[in-house]
Amino acid sequence: MYMTVDLLACPYCKDESFPLELCVIEEREVERELPNLKKPYCELYCAFKRKFLKDMSEEERKSLPCEECVKKDIYTGVLFCNKCGRWFPIIEGIPHMLPDELRNYQQDKEFFEKYKDKIKEICGEEKVKVIEEFLARLKR
Repeated sequence: MYMTVDLLACPYCKDESFPLELCVIEEREVERELPNLKKPYCELYCAFKRKFLKDMSEEERKSLPCEECVKKDIYTGVLFCNKCGRWFPIIEGIPHMLPDELRNYQQDKEFFEKYKDKIKEICGEEKVKVIEEFLARLKR
């Protein structure tokens, strides 16, 4: 999943807000065959290290823990668009990145209520406020 962040964009802001900010609540180790790729596995952004590849030296890029990263799945988390203030829950390893009109308000609210304390602890109070404001707009 960390590698997936390199491909994801807000459905509204597109690449203007790349990369989405990742908040990991629960991570799981998985047995996975290593891809037949040259390091680094990501193209633009390493979510595992939270750094753009262009900002890394050649040595840093070669020493990235890609083999470790591929064996980790983000089972529960949140992706934030820092441009428009939207957030997208990651539930059972799947980012729910639907446009507002297709989102399930009740599911989003239940997710937030269940993980609010964890989000505050891991991501900070400001991200809790982002979600609260978004849910208030979505409910209307």
